[in-house]
Amino acid sequence: MSAKSWDDQRIEVIIGTLLRTGVILAAAVVLIGGMLYLVRHGHEVPNYTTFHGEPEGLKSVSDIVHGALGRGASAIIQLGLLLLIATPVARVIFSAIAFAIEHDYMYVVITLIVLGVLLYSLLASG
Repeated sequence: MSAKSWDDQRIEVIIGTLLRTGVILAAAVVLIGGMLYLVRHGHEVPNYTTFHGEPEGLKSVSDIVHGALGRGASAIIQLGLLLLIATPVARVIFSAIAFAIEHDYMYVVITLIVLGVLLYSLLASG
């Protein structure tokens, strides 16, 4: 695809579609996981006297994916939240690629700095 076909309006439409699709997909996955969780655990009475943190099986991306493939309701909900977090990261990556195609290198550098800050904040806090 040539740089001429990448005008600002087309890039904005693609970014809008990317964000909308990511949020809708994440919401659908969380909804499916929530419904599955309610079917399996909706009859249980919650115990609010003791705090229980996140189970070990839901703390890493690979464990969440494996749990979701095994139809674990909590893992499916977590996967939906990961998709929601990944949506703006994908937008920043796409923006950097679009700026590079347009030969707007100052914005490529700025976007890559933003991507670095995003990834640092996501990876260093865990």
